[in-house]
Amino acid sequence: MSDWSNGCAVITGGGSGIGAALARHAATLGMNVVLADIAVEEAQAVADEIGADRAIALRCDVSSEADVTALANAAEARFGRVGLLCNNAGIVPGGRHRRVWEYTENDWQWSLGVNLGGVLNGMRVFVPRLLAAEAPAHIMNTASVAGLVSGSGSACYGAAKHAVVRATEALYAGLQEMDAPIGVTLLLPGLVATRIYDAERSRPQALAAPGGPPSESAALEAMRDDLYRGALTAEQTATIAFDAIRQNRFYATTTDAFDAAIRARADAILSRTNPHFESIVDMSRKDAGLAVTSAG
Repeated sequence: MSDWSNGCAVITGGGSGIGAALARHAATLGMNVVLADIAVEEAQAVADEIGADRAIALRCDVSSEADVTALANAAEARFGRVGLLCNNAGIVPGGRHRRVWEYTENDWQWSLGVNLGGVLNGMRVFVPRLLAAEAPAHIMNTASVAGLVSGSGSACYGAAKHAVVRATEALYAGLQEMDAPIGVTLLLPGLVATRIYDAERSRPQALAAPGGPPSESAALEAMRDDLYRGALTAEQTATIAFDAIRQNRFYATTTDAFDAAIRARADAILSRTNPHFESIVDMSRKDAGLAVTSAG
């Protein structure tokens, strides 16, 4: 995608973090921007920065196909044809260091609904419209390096991101088979300084955690602060994402700190040997330029 001027970018999870950085970056390229977020006041603050003539903010629960359809209708009504879709909204349920069997049904429904369902809804609603337009466009789905590695940590989040990787690869293959003028990028961030770990603030009441969200230990909170001091910024991540979109590149990674773990997992599968998983915390510490201190 090379002609950004006067195009329309739709960005979910646009109120903070990577989504807000993507919106600001799109605006600097001359694009009109539609910011979607369940916390619409946060999205509105970003839209106000960009300007009312260039950006609008809409409340959207991406786990609802009806909400995503309303988002598409509003974007087209305000700015016309959508040229860039960023399915970016994501959440991490609290107590992320729980084992896989310790997550509740509500945790799984929330994580899968937003992290996976939001991407699926975005593709189901927007792709037919983009195809009908018969014009160049681009779709970027935000997954995570957690969708390429495995292990015991962050299973509720990681499982959804593994599914996003597979669905996005299928999107790319399907569009290639049709020779459609629609590019696809899979954004795979490593550690990024965002508010994703504070996502409990937006958990729907219907999916509330019994007894409230699990709290993290003081040691884990201190470790998170330590990691974030060396983490990539959302703005740096947006630059990497737009470079990949500009080059029509599918895989957009922000770090090589997880490469050894990705390779080891693939090697174990191909050699039919039992896996050895490196701790997500250890890989994140490498990503932040910190020494590994945990036992695995």
